[in-house]
Order: sequence, then structure tokens, then C-alpha cells
Amino acid sequence: MKATSERAVALARTTLQIEADAIVALHARLATDDSVGRAVALLLDCKGRVVVSGIGKSGHIARKIAATLASTGTPAMFVHPAEAAHGDLGMVTSDDAFIAISYSGESAELMAIMPVVKRMGGVLIAMTGKPQSSLAQLADVHLDISVEKEACPLNLAPTASTTVTLALGDALAVALLDLRGFKEEDFARSHPGGALGRRLLTHVHDVMRSGERVPKVPVDATLLQALEEMTKKGMGMTAVVDADDRPVGVFTDGDLRRMFERVQDFTQVAIRDVMHASPRGIAPERLAVDAVAVMEQHRINQMLVVDLDGKLVGALHIHDLTQAKVI
Repeated sequence: MKATSERAVALARTTLQIEADAIVALHARLATDDSVGRAVALLLDCKGRVVVSGIGKSGHIARKIAATLASTGTPAMFVHPAEAAHGDLGMVTSDDAFIAISYSGESAELMAIMPVVKRMGGVLIAMTGKPQSSLAQLADVHLDISVEKEACPLNLAPTASTTVTLALGDALAVALLDLRGFKEEDFARSHPGGALGRRLLTHVHDVMRSGERVPKVPVDATLLQALEEMTKKGMGMTAVVDADDRPVGVFTDGDLRRMFERVQDFTQVAIRDVMHASPRGIAPERLAVDAVAVMEQHRINQMLVVDLDGKLVGALHIHDLTQAKVI
């Protein structure tokens, strides 16, 4: 068992080293090759979408490259070459740029649709390991993904070559992202279900409690009235507002616990005498993540939401932000 484990680790390290060496070789090759620059310029000028295609393992890599481009500001889609030959090529227009991936540059399914792609008049970028291949010769720009050897001990299964292709696809996407001025906010819009999307797209008004759910009492209320409101609304606090519904104070569970040490008769206490004046508030248009930052900075679990006129429009509890997965 030990010998088997040691051999597995040795093969794993060899695989990683071969693939790392292949990427280093590609890195060095690009220093004297302007093909990536020309490809990026063509993709940047593309008025349609970037169509990425490949068969077999190259097809899997093509799907990932298309997905990366699409999520970083470059409209893109994957088209299976075999399906393209049976109707899906109708999705491709002359305004599109076509990236064809084939290590040999001779994949039959891909080459079968190349004449049609060329007749459409769009841009054709080929990614192959054979600069003299048929596909490379047809392309407007050829990107060399050749490797010295595959990580597969038989030198057959695409391993180092697919790693290099994937890395080069990422390089294209990152270059285009930068040149398009793609920002965090843009990324969030294309990933609304992800953590970053929630952080950058969720506003306070999306998660705050509003209307009858907001605990509040008038400034002339008694402590007992405030406690009744806190119990009913279940936020562990209540806002104290003036006649214009502007917050003038806040009273929390923590304030109540501290009062037990110094107050004997709660029935004789006015809320204005025990509230915290000038409570912290946040505008409903602010990002929810900003509310999190304020709460963490001041070590509070609740916050009032006030509009531009200073009127109370909502309330936030740290649990609301947790449930919205902003935290």
C-alpha cells in the first residue's frame, strides 16, 4: 500500500510539473509572438458574439473559455461542431468572431463547418498545436498551443495541451476584461446568485424591515410601552421618534439588561431618559454590505434606516443580513 501511495504521489507531481512547464513555455513563446495581441484586437472589435467550438476534450475546454468570456464582459457562447453541421450554425452571424480549438488542427467535425464559417465573413481565430495544419492555415489569427509532451505517460490523453489551451483562453478573457474597463459591479451583474453579486447588488432597502415591522415609540412613551413594542416586533430594540417620525433615540435589549442594576421601578421610567440619543442610521439606497461594515465597526446588531429627510423608513437586524447572505 505504501509503495502504491508513493508512486501515486510521484506521478501526480510529475503531471503537475509537465503541465507547469508547458505553461511556462507558452509564457516564453508569447514574448516573441504577437498573435495574442492581434486576437485580442479582433475580439475587442467584434460587433457580435464570440463563438467558441471544439470536439472531445477541446470541446470541454471551449465550453469553459466561452463561459469565462461571457462572465467577464465579452458576450460568448459554445457551439458543438457536430450540432453546428446540423443546424446550430444558424446561431452564428457575420458579426461574430469564431474561435476554433483543435490540437491537431484537423478535427473532421470542426473542419466540416469551417468553409461555411469562412464564407460568412466573420473573424476566425484558431487554437492548435500544429501551425501548419489545415485549421491554422484558414484562420485570420493562429494561437499556438503546442506542448513538448502530454502529462499522460502514454503521451496520448490530452493533459498538458488542454491545460495550456485553458490558460491561454483565460489570458484572452483577462486581457479583454481589462481593455473593456470591466469592474466588480459588472461582474456582480453577471453573477447575481454568487457571493460577490449579493454583496454588490443588494441594497439596504432590499433587506430592511419596513412598515408595521419596524419597532418605534413616540418620544413621550414610557419604558413599559417601549418594552411592549420591542417584544411585539422581535428586533431586540425600538426606535424612539419625534412627531415627524424622525429618530431621536434608540433603546435595545442591552440597555434593558444594564438598567436592572440601577432601576427599581420600571413603571416610573420615561423612554427619553434611558434611550441612546442620536442613533446610527443608514440610507435605504446604500449597499447592504455598508450596513454590515458600520455594525461591525460599532459592535451593534441593529440599525435604523432613514431617508434623505431624516425620517424613519426601516430597520435592519444583523440576522436580516445573514439571511440575505450578504454576510
